[in-house]
Amino acid sequence: MRRMKRDAQRPYSLRDRFTYWFDNHMARSSLGFIRVLIVASLVLAMLIAGLTIAFRFQGDSDTGSVIWDSIATVINAWMPYSDEGSPGYIAMMSVTAIAGVLFTSVLIGIITSAIEEKIVELKKGNSLVLERDHIVVLGFVPGEYALLHQLILAAEGRETCIVLAEDTDREEMERYLSENLELPKNCRIICRTANITDPVSIEKCSIETCSTVIISPTGDTRTIKALLAVSVLMQEKGIEGIRVNAIISRDRYRFPPSLAAIHNISTIQTNDILAKMIAHSCTQSGLSETFRELFNFEGSEFYLTDLSGIDGITFEELMSRVDRATPAGVYHAERFILNPPFDLMLREDDRILVFAEESGSARLVDKADPEETNEAAFDLRSVRDKSDTVILGCNETLSLVLRELPENISHVYLVDKTVSEVELEELREQAAARDLTLIHMKKDPSRERDLLEIARMAEHIVILSDHDKSPEEADMEVVFLLLNLRDLRSRFGFSYNITVEMQKEHNQKLLSIGDQTDFLVASSMSSLFLAQLAESPQLIDVFREILSNSGNELYLKNASGCGLGGTYTVRELRRMVLRSGYIFLGIVGADRSTAFNLPLDSEVTLGPGDELIVLGED
Repeated sequence: MRRMKRDAQRPYSLRDRFTYWFDNHMARSSLGFIRVLIVASLVLAMLIAGLTIAFRFQGDSDTGSVIWDSIATVINAWMPYSDEGSPGYIAMMSVTAIAGVLFTSVLIGIITSAIEEKIVELKKGNSLVLERDHIVVLGFVPGEYALLHQLILAAEGRETCIVLAEDTDREEMERYLSENLELPKNCRIICRTANITDPVSIEKCSIETCSTVIISPTGDTRTIKALLAVSVLMQEKGIEGIRVNAIISRDRYRFPPSLAAIHNISTIQTNDILAKMIAHSCTQSGLSETFRELFNFEGSEFYLTDLSGIDGITFEELMSRVDRATPAGVYHAERFILNPPFDLMLREDDRILVFAEESGSARLVDKADPEETNEAAFDLRSVRDKSDTVILGCNETLSLVLRELPENISHVYLVDKTVSEVELEELREQAAARDLTLIHMKKDPSRERDLLEIARMAEHIVILSDHDKSPEEADMEVVFLLLNLRDLRSRFGFSYNITVEMQKEHNQKLLSIGDQTDFLVASSMSSLFLAQLAESPQLIDVFREILSNSGNELYLKNASGCGLGGTYTVRELRRMVLRSGYIFLGIVGADRSTAFNLPLDSEVTLGPGDELIVLGED
């Protein structure tokens, strides 16, 4: 013990101290190594010059010349010739030249290594972004490109910069993007390697100078962490006026409204939205495509526009005079009125919400001759024939699906072996509140015999994704189930339509579209919502109403079933539908083709199988 204490108190030798100092200096960076090398070279040159002068090897040369020769020899690694001085002088310069070769080689190696390190660092994307008014997208999943594609489409020819951050090498991200996205000349995507849940790491994206921040859907937990990282960074830097948009799947991860208000954060619950879409799509084949048309930037979308000459006219007259766009609401008295009353009187300073292909395409035409509108000729709220729905699978959104099912659904058959009796009883109570009869079937859809029995009794089939499994595993279960249902429908001549919930866009691409199948893909729909929020943040209340469980929603109405068979002008259809309490947006033909924003004076012939795409309360 005493010996150990004496060893601990033993003074360090000069060699130990020098080694410690040298190791610490070398560990700092390549620049530290270069400094030591330069100092060592000068010290050696001065030492050689001093020895040369001390032993009088310099001959007739003065002191300055000897010192310079020594330094120049170290730098150039130049070996003197025999006739350039005395043997002692040549020996000293030879030692200096050999040391110069060593120092030069080490120096070249250090510089080469430093350049390689910098190139590697640049390839990883660790440098600061020096952009302004750019869009920051935090999160990237290979195979999911809908969000970036929508942001590119939304640019509409204007210069746009998108900064994409993810904890992945920049080269790898750029390779994925170049293989799967076509960038127009007006758009640039800058990739940065960053931990999106770390405020310090995402600082390199220059959030304080961007126009908006989007948290790409990569899982609820990671999304919440990224939101917190952004809010912390904004608070530390005092950033204001930057809108942050994110998608949360489950209600239990709802971002606190007070914190969201402080940092201008907008979030939407996608599971609730998808549940609502599933409920309405299962009896309205093609509705999912209508939702995509409504929220993507490839066709028509919502814009807030100013129209001169509207002072003193009613919304009904506006509807019959706006061409190349469909009026859907009014920003009136500091609030949005979606699907306003037909007799609402407009003011000159009112802004009009239009559904159009471009932001400036709407135009107000001259007033047409007065038209007689037969308000009693049809009823868009007419009750459809009663039908049954089969739901395969169970997740936390099932209760909302039951609440949102249309009025014409009378029986719901639930096929799931994992649902507990307690959960089943709660679901039955919720179904009973809607006058639905919920019947639990303990069948195994993976067995063809059981699936055939289910298919024989089905008019509408809904396949729910298992949210407790990984997205890939859940999607593959849905894929196999869908393929077998399509096979049974083809072999036995069944006519049921199928509504499918999936998690990942790239898995949905493996399946052919159409064939009476509606796809609701969580990642794809989330990307559409985020792009709309980023491009039109002022319309957040409009989007929330359309996607909520109350207020105005999208519907497909069978034209013949509502008494609308025959030929009409688009102007007539708009006024008639408005008088019935809806906004006429477009038509789904019997062949499932869609048409939006038809010319105001064009004629449309509605026959069996044709459906109107309308927005309203039902």
